[in-house]
Amino acid sequence: MENFWKILRKTDAKKRLSVPISFLRSLPPFKLGSHAVTFEATDEKGEAWAFQCSIRKRGQYPKPVLTRGWVAFVKSKKLQVGDKVRFIKHKNRATAAISYKVRAEKAIKIFGATFGYARI
Repeated sequence: MENFWKILRKTDAKKRLSVPISFLRSLPPFKLGSHAVTFEATDEKGEAWAFQCSIRKRGQYPKPVLTRGWVAFVKSKKLQVGDKVRFIKHKNRATAAISYKVRAEKAIKIFGATFGYARI
């Protein structure tokens, strides 16, 4: 199982989610010459979300971001700056099938300070 989590920043909450380069190894392979790949992740309620991960066409490093499907997910979960999102890749040992999960967590704040996160 592979995963990553991130506390959302302004751009993450409004436009696109910047993800670590290491996350690319967890995704389905990019088609030759393509700079984007689409994958589906299910949330805690079992709802499927289609996300597109894009990388730069040029530049020294790929700088992956989730674009298509991301803003709809953020709005649906009412995520804001400071909330947390987690992506989990799971490989079924019996069938070798790959699946992805996405989890959102709201920041628990008291007087503006974050004390933890609550699953949505």
